[in-house]
Amino acid sequence: MPPLPLPPDLRAMLEAVRRIGRPRLVGGGVRDWLLGLEAKDFDVEVAGADFETLQRALAPFGATDVVGRSFGVIKVRSAASGAEYDFSLPRRESKTGAGHRGFAVAPDPQLSDADAAARRDFTINAIACDPFTGELIDPHHGQRDLGARVLRHTSAAFVEDPLRVLRAFQLAARFDLQLAPETAALCRTIADTYGELPVERVWAEWEKWATKAAKPSRGLDVLEQTDWLRHFPEVARLRGTPQEPAWHPEGDVFTHTQHCVDALAANAEWQSSDPARRRLLMLAVLAHDFGKPSTTVRGEKRGAIRWISPGHEPAGGPIAKEFLRRIGAPLELDPPVCALVVHHLVHHHGAGGEDNYSDSQVRRLARKLAPATIDDLALVMIADSNGRPPLESPETIALIGELRAKAQALALERAAPKPLVGGRHLIALGYAPSPAFKPVLDAAFEAQLDGAFADEAGGLDWLRRRLQETGGELQ
Repeated sequence: MPPLPLPPDLRAMLEAVRRIGRPRLVGGGVRDWLLGLEAKDFDVEVAGADFETLQRALAPFGATDVVGRSFGVIKVRSAASGAEYDFSLPRRESKTGAGHRGFAVAPDPQLSDADAAARRDFTINAIACDPFTGELIDPHHGQRDLGARVLRHTSAAFVEDPLRVLRAFQLAARFDLQLAPETAALCRTIADTYGELPVERVWAEWEKWATKAAKPSRGLDVLEQTDWLRHFPEVARLRGTPQEPAWHPEGDVFTHTQHCVDALAANAEWQSSDPARRRLLMLAVLAHDFGKPSTTVRGEKRGAIRWISPGHEPAGGPIAKEFLRRIGAPLELDPPVCALVVHHLVHHHGAGGEDNYSDSQVRRLARKLAPATIDDLALVMIADSNGRPPLESPETIALIGELRAKAQALALERAAPKPLVGGRHLIALGYAPSPAFKPVLDAAFEAQLDGAFADEAGGLDWLRRRLQETGGELQ
């Protein structure tokens, strides 16, 4: 394997630091390099030096931010590149209280490589690298676990921090890892400590899952194997909710959802989207069938008694919102995620005839989805369709393609229609601002959505005709 590539400014810092201590590259940067991925986060642990000496050695390279003297961490913003690097001292930790923050931390410059690695969460994160020789220091056999795609705890101290279970959830998803059985068993022993975690830390791990996952189903596996799925009941209820085998041979709704999130993660358009869009789409696909547990019954459909879930789309919207609040997601995610859930089958319900989507239907759909878009909805639909192996549905994919094409023709694939007639037009016609504006403007927008006009001039013509019909009254 070629040596770990280091930015020139970091290499200069390491040369300076080696004069006063023993620097090691540690953590995610080493792990990603060993996986053949681009190493982006470079963390350096420096043994054999005290805090003040380390800070003096780094000061010439840029602004230093002391994260915490008790933690022995210095952030350096490189004057050469603007990049930020973390330098820390090896440290000992001891549990002093409940929760993620209940630790006493003591820097120990004389700590050995093996002892320093033992405090890390997983063996794959406990591999250090000598930046000058390329030697790997791997006392807990993290390379072996990386090769086997196994996520394994480093030591029994794992149970002291319940956040590590959610780290396992997102790491398994990001790197397509299987949780070691003994680690799953250890996680089950601390399932009742979930309540100790601040909701912002819970969200941080869910956000990594939603934006960075290569195989999102692996994370859901971890939650189930560790008995932590019960802390997310909206997801847990999917397990055991039956589906009609003719349409869903893959199994119950939980299994279907796993296939769907994996299908989304494999979609090149999702992969090339920015993190905010990836997050929105992954959470929407996760939640798209949240309404099925409460609506699934045996009923007649297409001449046979089957498992059906009538009305599960609108039922899922409020449940998706409950889930987002439970995991501490930003409030701005509520409207678009819920809209995508509620409308994820519109390509079936709205289809009919040679022209499956009228201009008016597409305009109204774009409006209902905002701030999500028809392009966003299309990716959710495609993931849903592809989440039924071994079934494939070229007819469904064609319907989705028709919807996107119609939206593109109307320039609505990435935005909702905006009203062309506003209060300023009524003011220009001599009316004083008043609450009576609203019904007129609402009617104007409905007419616009129906295709009565397509530009501002047409909207003004429509408005004048409306006022003539009402004798100038605003109604």
